[in-house]
Amino acid sequence: MRDAARTVRIAAAQTPEFREDVAAALVHLAQAAEAARDGGAALLCTPEGFLQGYLTDEAAARRAAVNLASPEFAGLLQQLPEGAPMMVVGLIEAEGGELYNTAAVIGGRAVVGRYRKRRLLKSELCFTPGEDCPVFEVEGLRFGINICFDSNFPEVAMAVALGGASLLVSPANNMLPRAAAEAWKDRHNAVRGERCRETGLWLISADVTGVRGDRVAWGPTAVLNPAGDVVAQLPLDAPGLLFFDLPVGEARGQPEAASAFS
Repeated sequence: MRDAARTVRIAAAQTPEFREDVAAALVHLAQAAEAARDGGAALLCTPEGFLQGYLTDEAAARRAAVNLASPEFAGLLQQLPEGAPMMVVGLIEAEGGELYNTAAVIGGRAVVGRYRKRRLLKSELCFTPGEDCPVFEVEGLRFGINICFDSNFPEVAMAVALGGASLLVSPANNMLPRAAAEAWKDRHNAVRGERCRETGLWLISADVTGVRGDRVAWGPTAVLNPAGDVVAQLPLDAPGLLFFDLPVGEARGQPEAASAFS
């Protein structure tokens, strides 16, 4: 009888939207990291643009942007709890005069690497597109990153699969005008599911939730299997932390446990 697959617990934070309030975002991140650590997660994903907000006005984005190699950013990381899981943190990055929509990979209060969004919306003209699709590893789990709109394009997810990953981490920010949010409410997972079926990757997404003026965000924060099926998802209208036990190694199939905690 074949042994069950070894699993690695992953987590995704569905969060309020923080706009130009890094201090509040860091408090929330520290709390989520503590909960993820205490829940046994090895990896935690946050939404797109989590740290400073999804800012597409160039002046605002440039004002909020951080250089990942700077002492200032290193100081921010020291506010994270000890023993926190590896984290994929959405933020606005500045380097060499350019702005990037970036997911920073943080481990042990240090920058392990980064992924810069490759496929940009017309509203994101202030950002420079990324070029690379690095693959990272935690506890034997290899993962790559696509940020939000990237998941509409097969080649971006395929680059992650070709890098030897088994998991696609998808920070997203779907704070949309209400009519668009209604129209897309049940379509985000369908699009992501196409990428899973094409690549054989698992996928975990993290999104914002809440209301801002005439805009609303309904996630979803979810886990999809390689067949494109949703196997775990948080309710759409409240912050929470999603845990999932992902199989790694040769024996792949449905995980033994999936749970959501608010």
